[in-house]
Amino acid sequence: MDTTIQENNYMVNDLAAQSHQEHYPGAVIRVDQLDDNRFLFNCQNGVRLLLHVLSDKILRFRYLTDGPLSPDFSYAVPSEAVSRLTAGQVEFREKPDHYRLTTARLICIIQKDSLKARVLDRSGTILSDDEKGFHWEYDYDTGNDIVKMSKQVPAGVHYYGLGDKPDNMNLRGKRFTNWGSDTYGYVKGSDPLYKNIPFYHVLHQKIAHGIFFDNTFKASFDFAAERADVTSFWAQGGELNYYFIYGPTLMEVTEEYTLLTCPPELPPLWTLGYHQCKWSYFPEANVKEIAAGLRDRKIPCDALYLDIDYMEGYRCFTWSKTHFPDPKRMVRELAEDGFKTIVIIDPGIKIDPDYPVYQEGIANDYFCRRADGPLMKGSVWPGLCNFPDFTAPKVREWWAGLFQELVQDIGVRGVWNDMNEPAVFEKGTFPSDVRFDYDGHSASHQKAHNIYGMQMARATAAGMKRFSFPNRPFTITRSTYSGGQRYSSGWTGDNIASWDHLWLANIQCQRLSISGFSFIGSDIGGFVDTPTGELYARWIALGAFHPFFRTHSSGDHGDQEPWSFGDTVTDLARHFIELRYRLLPYMYTAFWQYTTAGTPMLRPLTFLDQNDTETYLRMAEFGLGDHLLVCPITQPGAEGRWMYLPRGDWFYYWTDAPTAGGAEVWAAADLTRIPLFVKAGAVLPMQPVLQYVGEKSIEELTLHVYYKNGTAESVHYDDGGDGYAYEDGHKTLRRFTVTGSTSDLVLTQTIEGDYQPSYATYRVVLHGVAGPITVTTDGQAATVTEATLETGLKLPSLVVPVGFGEVRVSVVQSVGEKGEVPATPAA
Repeated sequence: MDTTIQENNYMVNDLAAQSHQEHYPGAVIRVDQLDDNRFLFNCQNGVRLLLHVLSDKILRFRYLTDGPLSPDFSYAVPSEAVSRLTAGQVEFREKPDHYRLTTARLICIIQKDSLKARVLDRSGTILSDDEKGFHWEYDYDTGNDIVKMSKQVPAGVHYYGLGDKPDNMNLRGKRFTNWGSDTYGYVKGSDPLYKNIPFYHVLHQKIAHGIFFDNTFKASFDFAAERADVTSFWAQGGELNYYFIYGPTLMEVTEEYTLLTCPPELPPLWTLGYHQCKWSYFPEANVKEIAAGLRDRKIPCDALYLDIDYMEGYRCFTWSKTHFPDPKRMVRELAEDGFKTIVIIDPGIKIDPDYPVYQEGIANDYFCRRADGPLMKGSVWPGLCNFPDFTAPKVREWWAGLFQELVQDIGVRGVWNDMNEPAVFEKGTFPSDVRFDYDGHSASHQKAHNIYGMQMARATAAGMKRFSFPNRPFTITRSTYSGGQRYSSGWTGDNIASWDHLWLANIQCQRLSISGFSFIGSDIGGFVDTPTGELYARWIALGAFHPFFRTHSSGDHGDQEPWSFGDTVTDLARHFIELRYRLLPYMYTAFWQYTTAGTPMLRPLTFLDQNDTETYLRMAEFGLGDHLLVCPITQPGAEGRWMYLPRGDWFYYWTDAPTAGGAEVWAAADLTRIPLFVKAGAVLPMQPVLQYVGEKSIEELTLHVYYKNGTAESVHYDDGGDGYAYEDGHKTLRRFTVTGSTSDLVLTQTIEGDYQPSYATYRVVLHGVAGPITVTTDGQAATVTEATLETGLKLPSLVVPVGFGEVRVSVVQSVGEKGEVPATPAA
């Protein structure tokens, strides 16, 4: 062989090998301070780090390998969310081998020789320490950089979050990928699933922080799986752009992240009621039969769903003339009986020249195209379809307008977006060369895939809000990205009727809630296969404590209405659905906390007490709102379960038995119960059972007041549950304080706002107080009577005006030595 050719071959092979090498930043040669809180670190090989101090708790790291600073655009973080943040005073100093930025809460060190970052709290505790730090690899096939970040794993660290991953709550030792996928009948450990939420929590030395990797390309996360001392995340393109979010509590990390990506508006109250769904309820006679079955059996329900069979040949925004000849009349008649109609809308638009939606899409170039120009085609339920480019503002505006007839004319109250990962039958999703507008930042499917469902939900929510006014809208989506909680509720996808999936439903909903997406639930009973009556009863008991509460099943596997498993299970389903409706004031208040402070509605045990290491690996128990602790039964034949109570004092809901936390306890729970505890000092607002929200005016609300030797606070928010008057101040926040001692219990109320509820009185029910007692309301003697609760307990109660200031309970007989609360006689 010619030696010149041989040398050239070596050279070519060497260059090819170099293209797959990992590259690293060079030494820092200059730092440009762009303003008071943005610093640009320039390296000798052209790498740059833009470090933005958003607040004293949030640092943004944005690494660039070459070229000019690209436009700063994010679907997850709206500009208004950033503008609300203030960094305070940021101190910047140069040291011999590093640069140091200091805020009121954090210290950030950037190494001069490597651009590696270390973040500490002000006491000097290391929170985050780069291992290799930022590095990248050129991908010859796509032209993108595969951007990577690796960090050290300190001893005793734990990881949580990352959205809908169906695995143990604690993520340490696992690896996951975000690439929204239609995963029918997934199992524990399946990955990826439908949602793409690149945000996780780190808990070390009882101090928490979060990492939000805002990159929409296919992304992976390794939580010390490959190497026990390294955790890493990387993406197949785009920027290495992440936010460090300091707690120091896990709850604060979620709150800061949720406010950064923005929580949703308040939903209408009826959406927190019970929903009934199936693939599919048709024709009209079947829908009416289901509605009558619920009302005749006195099973509360607010919403009925129509799956793809309501359409004409699965064409979106049409109605089957055979199955639903007069949808406007049907929807009106259902509404007269208290049912809100929800319809499914998928992204695939059937290629049919006689179909107006298709005609408009073609005429205005609204559909996605391949790289060389032809329209992207894929098969879904209608057959061969084109797909709207929801990343284009003009397409979202068009799509929103399509809901006018459905909502304004026919009266549909909610829309359910499915198949929007996006899913197609040929190869799972779109080809990688499909092009997207990406709000003016042209992109391929590799970049747009993970946000497609979110942008579809965004366009749908815009249409629903426009045409539902003055009522509030409702949407639900299967796929989403960080920030998608602004536009929609969600569910955990095509699960299976099994005990394993009941366990998964509990974990997934908790995980999504702490990942900023609280309005979540699962298909109760399972979508695939048929549950036993016992499994359905246990599942609906859990679902009653999830924000989104819906039975849904595939028509291929038999009936799955609450009465499908015999009279005993019907009674159990009614029992738990009624409990949910009584708890609606509490649920709505928890949702208000979520929308205003970013507080997750479902709270894993670790979030309730991160200083208790016993909570770190447990996952069955969870908090709902401020005062309830729930632990589902997830095994057949059980008459109860062992569970861990967080530190503090608790009451078992079903018996009022007081129980000290910080230990495992046995919770007796036959099929009529789910292990449910109420925190001592809680004021739990509950309403009468309604068959649907708005069925009748509520004349009296019950306040369940739980004794505490000490002081505790509760809130109750109310604004009527629909409309937008609350934005003009027509709302009321009631703050309750319980102060207890061995001789008395005092309940005080302060009121903010001017909303006047329909009820004029509270019935105050006293828990954990032994008699005889004397009671005064605002200094006047009050009459105490015995109330019989739905649990069978007989407890002291009194009626007070809603505007009361103080209720004072004096205990003639001591409530126990050293504050120990005896069980009530009824318990």
